Amino acid sequence: MLAMQVLMARPIIYDITRLAARLVTKTPNGIDRIDSAFARHFIDPARTDSSGLMLTVLGPRLIRPDVAKVIVDAVSDHWGENDRPDQDEAYRQIVDWINDAAPKSLTARRIVADRRRRNGSILRLILQHGIPLGRSPRANAGANAIYLNSSQLPLWNSSYFGWMKSRRDVRPVFFIHDLLPIEAPEFFPRSEYARHLARLKNLAAFGAGAIVTTKTVRDDLATHLKSLGRPDFPILVAPVPADPIFARRDGVDPALLDRPYFIICGTIEPRKNHLLLLQVWRELVRRDGAATPKLIIIGNRGWANENAFNLLERCQTVGNHVLEVSGLSTPGFKRLLDGARALLMPTFAEGFGLPVVEALAAGIPVIASDLEVFKEIGAGRVTAISPIDGERWLETIRTLARSHAEPGRAVAATLTPPSPCLDWSAYFAAVEAFLTKL
Repeated sequence: MLAMQVLMARPIIYDITRLAARLVTKTPNGIDRIDSAFARHFIDPARTDSSGLMLTVLGPRLIRPDVAKVIVDAVSDHWGENDRPDQDEAYRQIVDWINDAAPKSLTARRIVADRRRRNGSILRLILQHGIPLGRSPRANAGANAIYLNSSQLPLWNSSYFGWMKSRRDVRPVFFIHDLLPIEAPEFFPRSEYARHLARLKNLAAFGAGAIVTTKTVRDDLATHLKSLGRPDFPILVAPVPADPIFARRDGVDPALLDRPYFIICGTIEPRKNHLLLLQVWRELVRRDGAATPKLIIIGNRGWANENAFNLLERCQTVGNHVLEVSGLSTPGFKRLLDGARALLMPTFAEGFGLPVVEALAAGIPVIASDLEVFKEIGAGRVTAISPIDGERWLETIRTLARSHAEPGRAVAATLTPPSPCLDWSAYFAAVEAFLTKL
C-alpha cells in the first residue's frame, strides 16, 4: 500500500499520440487495445498532476487529463467498443452469411464496415483542445513525473523526446511489444527494420524502464539493450489479460448453433500465414464439399500478401466457405467467438498473441503454431501445430468441425485465465509496483 501511495504522488504523463491518430482504423488491433487500456487507467481527470501528451504541429504538448480522456473515449466510441453486437452491422451480415441468408452482393466474400461517420467529432476535439490548450512538456511536466508510452509511436523519432534531455527527473517507460521487425524482417515492410532499430536505440538513450508481455520478448530485448550499453535495463514481464468482455458467459447466439465455423483474427499479412488456411480450406472443399465448415477472417488488409488476396477474391473453390471481415467491433467479435469451433492462429512469428488470450478467456479452443510464446501464454491449453504442416491443420479442423459438442463449452470448465494477471486490476497493480521502483 505504501509503495502505491508513493507512485500515486508522482505525476503521470501518458502519451495518446497513437490513439488520437487511430481514426484511420475501423477497429482496434492488439497494440490499440493495450494502448487504450493504459490510457483509461492512467489518465485520471480527478488528478491534477495526471496529463496526456500528444504530438501536434507545435511538437509534443501536454494535454489536460479531462480533455485527454474525452479524446480517448471518443476513439473508443469510434471503434464501436461500447456497442452491442446487434448494433454492429458487420456482425449481423456475418450471421446471415453463416446461415446462407446473405444477399448475393456478398458472394465476393468480403464485409467492410464503415465507421467514418464518427471521425469528424474526434478530429474537432483534437484540433479544438489538443493544440490551443497544449503546454510544452519541457517547462510544464511535473517534477519526477513518469512518462508512459505503450504504443511505440513515435519512439523511432529521437527529436520527439528532445525535451527529456533537460528533464532528467522525468522517468520514461515504454511498452515494447516485440522485436520481430529485426528478428524476422522478411515479414514486414522494408522500412520497418531500420525504424525498429531506431526505436530500440532511443529506448536505450531515453528509457528508464520497459514493459513486455512474455519472457521470450524480455530475453530478446535484454540482449539487444546490452549491445546498446544498457546491460541492467529494468524490464517488467507482465502478460496482458483479455478485456473483461471475453470472460462473460453470454451463451451462443441461437442463430449460430449447429453452424460449424472457425475464426482467424489479425491483420492479413504474410507473417500471420493466412495463405496456409486458405489452401487448407480449398482442400477441405475438395474433400467434403458442402459439409465444409466456414472460415471467417477478421482483420484489415496489410502488405505484401497478393497471393492470399487473390485466393480471397478469385478462388472459386472456396466459394461461400470463406468470408473476409474488416471493421467488426469487439462486442461483435466476442459474440462471434462464442459460437466458433476454435480460434486459428497459424502465424510464423509472434510477440504475444492477444487473440489467443481472448479466446482462452472466452473458453474457446485455440489451434496455433508451435511457437514458444504460445506455450508460455497458453500453459498447455493451446493445440500446437507447425505452421507448415498443412495436412495436420486440415485434419484437426476437420475433427473439430464434425464434433457435436456445443461450440467452445466442452473445454470451458477446464480453462483458467491464461495469464498470471487475472484481470486488468491485477495487471496494473504489477505495472504500478514496477514504476514505483524506477
